[in-house]
Order: sequence, then C-alpha cells, then structure tokens
Amino acid sequence: MRTTSTAMIAGILMLGCSTVYAASARSVSIASNGGSASATATATGNADSVAIAGASQGGRAVANSNAIGTRRGYADSTAVATAVRGLAISNSLADARGTRGGWASAESESVAATFGGTAISNSDAIARGSWHGRARSRSFSTALSRFGRAISNSRAVSRGRWGGSATSVSDSLADSIGGTALSDVEAVSGAEWFSRAHADGLGVSIAGRRGFRRANVYAESRTRRFGRGRSRAVSVEVGR
Repeated sequence: MRTTSTAMIAGILMLGCSTVYAASARSVSIASNGGSASATATATGNADSVAIAGASQGGRAVANSNAIGTRRGYADSTAVATAVRGLAISNSLADARGTRGGWASAESESVAATFGGTAISNSDAIARGSWHGRARSRSFSTALSRFGRAISNSRAVSRGRWGGSATSVSDSLADSIGGTALSDVEAVSGAEWFSRAHADGLGVSIAGRRGFRRANVYAESRTRRFGRGRSRAVSVEVGR
C-alpha cells in the first residue's frame, strides 16, 4: 500500500511539473611561479557555465562566467583568462528567458590572453522569447595583448514576440603588441508578429608597438507583421 501511494504521489508531482531544469557550473583556476588566478562560474536554471583561469610568472588572471536559463530558455557561458607577467580579465554572461510559450537561446564566450600587458574581454548574450516567439543571441569576444593593452567588448541582444524570430550575432576581437587596441561590438534584433530579424556585428582592432586602434560596431534589425530584416556592420582597424 505504501509503495502504491508513493508511486501515485510521484506521478502527480511529475504531471504538475512542466519544466525540468538542469544547471551545470564548472570553474578551474591554476597558478604557478608567483601567479594569481581566480575563476567563478554560476549557472541558474537550464544553463551551462564554465570559467577557467591560469596565471604564471607573477601574472594575474580572473575569469567570471554567469549563465541564466529559465523556462524555455537555454544559456551557455564560457570565460577563459590566461596571464603571464600581465593581467587578464574575462567576463561572460549568457541570459536566456522564454515565457508564455516563447523560446530563447543565449551563447556567450569570452577569452583574454596576455604576455606582460593587459587584456580585458567582456561578452554578453541576452535573449528573450515570449508569446511563441523565438530569440537567439550569440556573442564572442577575444582580447590578446603582449606588452600593451587590448580591450574587447561584445554584446548580442535579441527579442522575439508573438511568433516572431530574432537572431543576433556579435563578434569582437582586439589585438596589441605594445600599443592599445579597443573593440566594441553590439548587435540588436527584435521581431514581432511572425516576422524575422537578423543582426550581425563584427569588429576587429589590431594595434602596433605604440599605436592606438579602435573599432566600434553597432548593428540593429527590427521587424513587425510578417516582415523580414537583416542588418550587418563591420569595422576593421589595423596598424603595426
């Protein structure tokens, strides 16, 4: 009797539960030869988060990864930072939330590497799907230094509502030997009433030994009522 009652209760609970969340967070930090490394990974809901930091020869590496996926949303965030005699900071955020039958997916990847200089990488991917809308955001940011400064920022935001489908892809790269390289990229898309919107942004900035290079990119696409839109922006700055 007790077994039968337990099975009935378990069945009722399973019927009442419409969504199953699976969160996974992994962090790895490795330091040697006077280096300092810190890695923090956080996952909430249907999300995967990975943070990896490695430092050597007095360098400092910091990696922060945060992934949030709720209801019909899935988030994947990865942050990697390596430093040798320098400073490397990598921040990654993936936030996907689906409500009222909507679907959302967010993928964020941030990598920072240095060799005696400073490298900072920030990546944000935000997706919102509601009322049977679909939203997908992908953001990638990479900063490489050697003796100078490299700063890379990437952000992708998409919102799909009322059957609309929105996709945003943002890719940023900054490189430096001894100068300063900055790259800022943002892609934004919004779709409503069974329309489609796609936004792509790509920025590349490469500096020389003492130079300064900056690439700013903003791409936006918004559609309504069965419309279709696509926006693409690219900026490249190179100097050696």
